[in-house]
Amino acid sequence: MKQMDRGILSSFDLKKKPVLIGYSIMVLVLVVMSCSMLYPILTTFFNGLKTNVEVNSFPPRFLPSEWHFDNYDKGWNFIDLPEFLRNTLYIFGGNLVITVVVLGLASFSLSRLHVPKRKAVYFFFMMTLFIPPTTYIIPNFVNLKDLGLMNSFAAFWLPAGANAFFLLLLKNFFDEIHYEIFEAARIDGASDYRSFVQIALPLSVPIFSTLAIFIFSSSWNDWFWPSLIMHNDSHYPLATAIYKYVINARGLALNIRFAILTMVMIPPIVVFLVFQKYIMRGLHLGGVKG
Repeated sequence: MKQMDRGILSSFDLKKKPVLIGYSIMVLVLVVMSCSMLYPILTTFFNGLKTNVEVNSFPPRFLPSEWHFDNYDKGWNFIDLPEFLRNTLYIFGGNLVITVVVLGLASFSLSRLHVPKRKAVYFFFMMTLFIPPTTYIIPNFVNLKDLGLMNSFAAFWLPAGANAFFLLLLKNFFDEIHYEIFEAARIDGASDYRSFVQIALPLSVPIFSTLAIFIFSSSWNDWFWPSLIMHNDSHYPLATAIYKYVINARGLALNIRFAILTMVMIPPIVVFLVFQKYIMRGLHLGGVKG
């Protein structure tokens, strides 16, 4: 019989009244937290199935009296969701490539190559984590404007190569790879670039998968930065288009608005639920050491 690992609490511990009360309170808190997170998601979904009169009725009803699935068809045709989705995927793909190439090579260099003053460079990037992101929005905007990258996807891809948090995660991950592997590659005549491509990169699939999920979430949810640098409707990512044409729309029925928001909300939720174990594993593998 396979021996089970003992958890924090055993059946014997739960027989003690103080432990049982504490455990019950903890479970109650978790249930309340789960309900508070699921409630807005379910409310948005069900409001997308109601009539506009029922959405505006008081007192509000949680479940619709009649199920109008045609609201989602009307919401799909209200704005060009596929075009904005394609723009979002362009941003995600470019950011992912920049992360793998630029940040991957930079973190590999700091971890495995004899870069001059690499400790100083490492601590410089670490110090940038203490700078609030809102403080460098204007400098980034001015730099991209001077480079002529406004209203282009490169305005997203270029800043992605300066993500200090991703750099530190990758650097700590590369530190955990056994140094003897790279020494054996050098003895066989492999260059540093070949060691990165054929050894470090394949071994880094877990951490890069985790970063890909973070990049996808950021590309999907970010609306403020694209609204600053994009001046062409055909280049808007999904979140910016939703903010401009759905949230701020006048005369758009609430039930159609909720239907559009539901369609936009579901993909990142599915991605997180499917890949959450990779997120935790990647953060564990590339966690910054204390």
